[in-house]
This record gives sequence, C-alpha cells and structure tokens, in this order.
Amino acid sequence: MPPASRDHARIERRLIAALTDACEIAKAEIPGFEWLTHTVDYRAFPQSLRVTWVFDSVASKAHALATGADARMRELTTAALDDADVHVPNIARCVSFDSEEECHLRHGGDWRRRLANVRAI
Repeated sequence: MPPASRDHARIERRLIAALTDACEIAKAEIPGFEWLTHTVDYRAFPQSLRVTWVFDSVASKAHALATGADARMRELTTAALDDADVHVPNIARCVSFDSEEECHLRHGGDWRRRLANVRAI
C-alpha cells in the first residue's frame, strides 16, 4: 500500500471511531435521529469532508432543526473531528442533515446515489 493510502486509511479509521461515538450520543439525545455517515475525497482533504446526519422522517428532521438540535450536532461533529485530529475550515459547510424518508422518496432508498448527487439541507 503506498504511503498516502496508508495515511488515508489511518485517518479513515480515526474518523469512523470518533463519528461513531458522536452518533451514539446523538441517538440518546435527539428524537428521530438514526445514524450518520461521512464522505470524503482524499485528493481534496479536508475540504471535501462531509458529515451527513440522518433522521427517520422529514418531520423529525424539521423538528430537530427548529429546536436548535443542529447546533448540538455541529458541536458533536466538531468534537469528533478534533478527536480524529481532523481540522476543517468551516464546520457549517461540512455538516448536512437528511432523512430516510427523503432518500426513499427521491432516490428509492439508494444512499450511495443520494450522497453522491445531493447535498441535503
């Protein structure tokens, strides 16, 4: 494995561990929140890093955003990235919110396609 690939794999493992911890905290605190994922293009790292927080429904997502839970999710993301020793220039640009319901309606439940083509609000 080339050195850059090893470095990327190491970063990826740190990201997964830290974001998993953030996810578990959020599941306990934020109604309707289900899971999160991240995407990254290591050729443009860390600017390309995106963390997507996924709710069960559009209504749950709207409620969370209306009650300020998005600030908590950004805080958890920041802490996770700090734990992973990853520094992004703008956390607000790095974080997005989505729902299972929207993915099923617009992409037939295909998260890979959705995350590749749509940056949810």
